[in-house]
Amino acid sequence: MQGAQSFWATPGGWTLLTVAQIVFIAIVVMVSVAFLIYGERKLFAGAQMRKGPNVVGPFGLLQSFADLGKFLLKELLIPDGANKWLFMLAPVISVVLAFGGWAVIPFSSGWMVSNINVGVLYLFAVSSLGVYGVIVGGWASNSKYPFLGALRSAAQMVSYEVSIGFVIVTVVILTGSMNLQTIVAHQAGWFWNWNIFGGGGLRNLPLALVMIPMTIIFFISSLAETNRPPFDLAEAESELVAGYQVEYSSGLYLMIYLAEMMNIILLSGLIGVFFFGGWQAPFPTPFLAHWSPTLASLFGFFWFLVKTGFWFYMFAMIRIIVPRYRYDQLMRLGWKVFLPTSLAAVVLVAAWQVFAPGHGV
Repeated sequence: MQGAQSFWATPGGWTLLTVAQIVFIAIVVMVSVAFLIYGERKLFAGAQMRKGPNVVGPFGLLQSFADLGKFLLKELLIPDGANKWLFMLAPVISVVLAFGGWAVIPFSSGWMVSNINVGVLYLFAVSSLGVYGVIVGGWASNSKYPFLGALRSAAQMVSYEVSIGFVIVTVVILTGSMNLQTIVAHQAGWFWNWNIFGGGGLRNLPLALVMIPMTIIFFISSLAETNRPPFDLAEAESELVAGYQVEYSSGLYLMIYLAEMMNIILLSGLIGVFFFGGWQAPFPTPFLAHWSPTLASLFGFFWFLVKTGFWFYMFAMIRIIVPRYRYDQLMRLGWKVFLPTSLAAVVLVAAWQVFAPGHGV
């Protein structure tokens, strides 16, 4: 037993364990994408009074896997004038960065690939690089519609990343850490300890007047960041056919779609982590001290799944209900509303932490 423990402590053992964790999380995320796509299509069907997928597998549960096979068997077409290598590289960039964001997500207590102290900065870096997959794909296609879609998407993603950044700064100020496990641990106890309600128990409850709007801004900015309706201007079918991805087919298109869905699930989980306690239950859990560590971690994982699933449901419902914005409305909302509001929130939260009763230095 001691020999096994010492092996996992060696560089080779640590590398094998880390690779196994990465592969496991990658498989779980991809399978989750398949079933969440099925769930989203069922929601669309319910809103439009039709059945949705119901043929492939029991209740149509295997429809996403049938679609996967269809995409893989289709012929891969590359336009004559396209830059072949960049055209194929762009979806790879998008998928790799979409997977990379999951490295610091705390699924439960101790359940994460990399528990780094600058997890928030890491997420900023990964999300900022994500725009390159879109720009490279749109430019390499050598077509006007993809190029216009890529330009739109670049402007859109950069604009709303600024608002998301300031919103996350308010969370960092409240918790005093950029480590995602620490941010979740800070919200333990009753649900009024969550960051959406001020993140410090009842004494910080007045901050809910600031943090509730910040949660809403984060959610809406996440829609724009992932090019989701009502902000899908980068791939507007009525204007740009399918935007930056119109020239893609087969497996390359599948990779773009996979990256988009993984980013949506990632942001759904981040809303839970930053504002709703992550894997923490909405009530104190002293009984977990009598449970085995594995069972206690599964309990936390259950709450993480519930919160992530709820926000994915909200992503889907917004797509169903809200009509598409015009592009000038999108830019005005980001720069003239969200940016000054989130910047003012940073100042208010910092002032509260310094000058409010029971705070300060």
